[in-house]
Formats: sequence, C-alpha cells, structure tokens
Amino acid sequence: MSSAQPPAAFAGWPSEAIAWFEGIEADNSRAWFQANRDTYDRCVRAPLEALVAELEPSFGGGREAKVFRPNRDVRFSADKSLYKTWAAAVVGAYYVQVSANGLVAGGGYHHMASDQLERYRKAAGAEASGTELAGLVDAIERDEAEIGGDQLRSAPRGWSRDHPRIRLLRHKGLTAYRTWPPEPWLATAAARDRVESAWRGFQPLLDWLEREVGPSQLPEDQRRR
Repeated sequence: MSSAQPPAAFAGWPSEAIAWFEGIEADNSRAWFQANRDTYDRCVRAPLEALVAELEPSFGGGREAKVFRPNRDVRFSADKSLYKTWAAAVVGAYYVQVSANGLVAGGGYHHMASDQLERYRKAAGAEASGTELAGLVDAIERDEAEIGGDQLRSAPRGWSRDHPRIRLLRHKGLTAYRTWPPEPWLATAAARDRVESAWRGFQPLLDWLEREVGPSQLPEDQRRR
C-alpha cells in the first residue's frame, strides 16, 4: 500500500463510519456516494489504511498491503449495486473488513487455483500433514472462530466419501475468521488489538498453507477455474 505520506496512527473507526455504511446500504447511488465521499475518505478508508500500515511489517510477508476500492465490479453480476457496503483490505494472506455489521478478521487461501488445489488435497489427504491440518482447524473452532471457504457438495474426484478428512478435502478455499458486532471499542485503537490477536491465532494455519500449498505457479489468466 503506497502513499505520498504515511497514514496517521490507527485510532479506530469513528461513529461516522458506521453511519456512512448504513447510508450506502440505504442509498447505493453515485449521487449519495459523491455527496458523502469526504466522510468515506476520512472515517472509513483512512483508518483502514492506518491499520494495515501498522500490521503490514508483521503479517505482510514482504507483500504490500492492499485496500480494496469501494466500487463493485458489476460486469458479470446480477446485483448491479455500484458500491460495496463494507471496506476491506488484505495484508499478505490476512484479511480485515469493517461494515455496519462490525469487524471481521480472517486469514487463509480464499480461492485456490488448480495447481494449489492439487497440492492442498494431496497434503490434506496424507496422514501426517492431513492430521496436522485437522488439528489446526479443530483448535481454531475450539477457540470459537469459524472456518470458511467454498466447498464441493460431494467428495472431489478420486477421493472416497468415507475419507476421515473428507470435510477438509471438499474445500476449494480454506479460511479462518472471527467477527465482532459494532461496539464502542471499534472507535478506539483496541480494534487493532482484536485484529492482531485473531491473525496471530490463525498463523499456524497460514503457516501450514504456505508450506504445503504455496502460491500458484500458473499464469494470472489461468488461476480462475
């Protein structure tokens, strides 16, 4: 995430941010967005940029943090809403999102290209690496976080429906995430502590994915299945 000058220290999202999200949900139009652009820049995007700038050295893995644009890509979507009703960023393989519903902190491989998916299933199906993965997922869920990612409805080709880790083998992406409703601490620097703590809790899973799966080696235009 490059900027002409470093962002100010993260101090949370003010109450105006939640009001802004409620407004864009009620009136998802260019006119409303432009009329309230200053609030978005100051109260939504600027705190998000400050947060990821502070977390990037510890979690970016040498990759630059990215704050997503507010505009939706509606070219291939039945939903023609112009703007996202949340703001989000990635730091390496970690994710953070804020909206009127509160805060989300996650991490993992949201989408695996075909070469990644082949490596993932081989590792998840193997006894040693698969048992390790199952233990990491169990630990995350015992800590009351959630496991996500697109899944097949049935066993992937070549794998038995009776495999002891069929739940994991069905995943086409694997993520962990934690959510919090909007509360007063969201407007303070304590929001960073929540995100950082969640990401550190997910780090063993991310380490497993980096070791056993790693980045796709396919050309960019071949990574979407």
